[in-house]
Amino acid sequence: MPPKTTTKPKSVKRAVIPVRRKAAANLPAPAQAAEVEIGIRLKHARLVKGLRLRELAASLDCSESFLSKVENNRVRPSLAMLHRIVGELGINIPLLFAGPIEAVGPVQIVHADNRPVIRTGPFGHGPGILLERLISASRTSLLEANVHCVEPGGHTDGVYTHEGEEIGYILQGKVELRVDGKWYELKEGDSFFFRSNLPHGYRNRGTILSKILWVNTPATF
Repeated sequence: MPPKTTTKPKSVKRAVIPVRRKAAANLPAPAQAAEVEIGIRLKHARLVKGLRLRELAASLDCSESFLSKVENNRVRPSLAMLHRIVGELGINIPLLFAGPIEAVGPVQIVHADNRPVIRTGPFGHGPGILLERLISASRTSLLEANVHCVEPGGHTDGVYTHEGEEIGYILQGKVELRVDGKWYELKEGDSFFFRSNLPHGYRNRGTILSKILWVNTPATF
């Protein structure tokens, strides 16, 4: 009998099936909002009011060096400190937001990727607060609306007061709201109202970013 011949099995090439990844276009892209450099606007308001840096620092009970860094965008003041600064300068926070907002006839449109923002808190490190402007301060004297984005650990660094009324709605996460010395725990879906002349502030002691839709009337914040 002829010897059996063993045929070496042919190697079978396995088809490499590429793993399809979600196209970036299908993913929700973060808003590429332009951060407003508030320093030059604060300096302009100070000069218009005729105040020297040391005079403003004395009225705010802070250092001249700190204010100089704020005006040169080297330090971001906390929200409570920013509110004190604009109060001494006779302006308000909405006036610090830059850039024209598109108006179509009587309707004002603010696209998500073109919303001006102001960041408060320690510059370059530590938790802070981002204010996303929803409406232009030049188009209304009765309403002011922002989204407050509060990082975990972020806070207003104290309380502040002004005239008017305000209402808020928790879009995401949890916050602790302080009004007139009392703390209130709020979670996603909760809403609140209080008069603005009551001392108020807030903090995020959670582990995720919190977002608050915040509306004031009139625009005195």
